[in-house]
Amino acid sequence: MFAAENGLKGDPRLEAISQAIRVVPHFPKQGIMFQDITTLLLDHKAFKHTVDIFVDRYRDMNISVVAGIEARGFLFGPSIALGIGAKFVPLRKPRKLPGEVISEKYVLEYGTDCLELHVGAVQPGERVIVIDDLVATGGTLKAAISLLERVKAEVVECACVIGVPDVKGQCRLIGKPLYVLVEPREVDECF
Repeated sequence: MFAAENGLKGDPRLEAISQAIRVVPHFPKQGIMFQDITTLLLDHKAFKHTVDIFVDRYRDMNISVVAGIEARGFLFGPSIALGIGAKFVPLRKPRKLPGEVISEKYVLEYGTDCLELHVGAVQPGERVIVIDDLVATGGTLKAAISLLERVKAEVVECACVIGVPDVKGQCRLIGKPLYVLVEPREVDECF
């Protein structure tokens, strides 16, 4: 579900967030309109709006874990976790965590990848939200959900700053709700 369809229609914060995201045509390859959130991070007001909207949404949901997907989920997740009084747990690419891990492989349009979680970082029954910067096909989020459910966590919702319009029709990822702030912009005239 997009934030504008869930009580935030016309909220100027959403427009500020959208405008703060730079669009880089043909990166990393021809035909891709890369949504660069580094410019959102440079705009402290838009960054704060982003975190505040997520904190407002999750504050009263008894969330005990914010799981951030490497790498851009790490930029938003810790601030959201602090704001709602939860712990932050990184979901990392292979061989990045030093302790014992469990892994979940997933398919990408150009191959496969894997997410890893420290054993013991999330306890059975803990209520979790999964955060990332962008959802396109949902493959990475689905892998994150599967990984967390293997340790018996309750994944309450997935949250992304940007969601491609195609995800509007599929607001659930393997049974879990998806909450998105803004749609990607096509052209960036400011940068």
